[in-house]
Amino acid sequence: MKRISLATIFACLMLALAAQNAIKVNYKGAKPTISDFAWAFFSSFDDDEEECGLEAINAFKQAFIEHRQGIQQENETFIVDEKNGYILYEWRYETIIGRMEMCYWNEADGKHKLFAYNNLASFDENGPLVTETSSLTFFRYNNATKKMTQCAPPGFEVDYDSSYALPRTGKSIIVTKWNENGTKTEKALKWNGRRFSF
Repeated sequence: MKRISLATIFACLMLALAAQNAIKVNYKGAKPTISDFAWAFFSSFDDDEEECGLEAINAFKQAFIEHRQGIQQENETFIVDEKNGYILYEWRYETIIGRMEMCYWNEADGKHKLFAYNNLASFDENGPLVTETSSLTFFRYNNATKKMTQCAPPGFEVDYDSSYALPRTGKSIIVTKWNENGTKTEKALKWNGRRFSF
C-alpha cells in the first residue's frame, strides 16, 4: 500500500513537470553552469503552486537563495561545485540525514547535456527515507535551443527501496540497496555518454 501511494504521488509530480513546456536555461558565458541549471529548474515552478511533492523543491530553492546570500542555517550543508557540475543540500535532525542533489553530464553527441535532480538520498540508520516528495528526475538539455525537457531515467528504472548518490567527481551514480538484515549493498550505475548501466 505504501509503495502504491508513493508511486501515485510521484506520478502526480511528474505529470505536473511534464505539463510544463521546455524549461529555458538562461546563462552568461560560453555554456551553462550547474547553478544555471538549478535556477532554471527552481524557476519552472510557481511558488504559490500546491502540487504534490513541491515542499522539498521549495526547501531546496530557499536554501539555494540563502547560499547565494552567504547564509547557512545550523545543521545544514550547502555545496555548489561549479567545476564538477554538482550541488548538494544536506540537513541533519537527530538520526536523520536529508539530502538533495543536482548534477549534469555531457552527452556523447556533444549537442546535449543530462541534468538530474535527486531527492532519493535521505536516510537514517534503518535505511532510505522515502516520502511523497522523494524522486530522481532527469532532464535533457539541448545546446542549440538552450532548453531542457524532462526525460525517463536513461537506461534504468528508479528503485524506491534504494537510495541514490549523484557524482561530485566521476560519472557514476551510486545506488545503495538497504537489506532487511541491516546490511547494505552498493552498486555503480555507469554513464557511457548516452545512458547508465550496472
